Amino acid sequence: MKPSSTRRAMFVLAVILVAAAFSTPSLANDPDPLQDFCVADPTFGIRLNGFPCKNPANVTADDFFFAGIAKPGLTNTIQGSLVTGANVEKIPGLNTLGVSLARIDYAPGGLNPPHTHPRATEIVFVLYGELDVGFITTANVLISKHIAAGEVFVFPRGLVHFQKNNGDKPAAVIAAFNSQLAGTQSIALTLFTSSPPVPDNVLTKAFQIGTKEVTKIRAKLSPKT
Repeated sequence: MKPSSTRRAMFVLAVILVAAAFSTPSLANDPDPLQDFCVADPTFGIRLNGFPCKNPANVTADDFFFAGIAKPGLTNTIQGSLVTGANVEKIPGLNTLGVSLARIDYAPGGLNPPHTHPRATEIVFVLYGELDVGFITTANVLISKHIAAGEVFVFPRGLVHFQKNNGDKPAAVIAAFNSQLAGTQSIALTLFTSSPPVPDNVLTKAFQIGTKEVTKIRAKLSPKT
């Protein structure tokens, strides 16, 4: 092989290796574990990207167990739905493992309103009932589908998505995430109930509504005391 060809080949190989080195971390949402497990110790005083590890000598089976999604949740909420998380906040043993679950129950007509998960892709499996689901791409295109018991649908990481039970019977799904704590930002709640509040002139201009409408929406969405 000629020297020039050899240099070109080495340059291409170097580019590939550098690209691989920088792209590999982006494939994983949560850091990879460096031991068998790192059961979360939320009582530890130091704040980390994740949670400090509990002393292995004090770890028990209960650190890896949660029964909270075994039964339907109460759906007598303003939206007619309830999300029950099975994440690191409920299962300390999930710390550093990069996975979590949730159960979502829907009353007839219930809605899991438009929201995003900034740290995870979500995949839902329908336990029973039927749902109309969808997500919106960054090109502002709605990708939607009607799903029923035994079927699966995926919501890509960070994209706004929703699920709606348009039927006359309850529905439920199990949702899986590739993060121990996916995070959730409800679009309406984020914009209209943040603390401190988003300035009225931002909301009136963004939504092309008046200040009175902003006040009404805030009153309806704010937690009732």
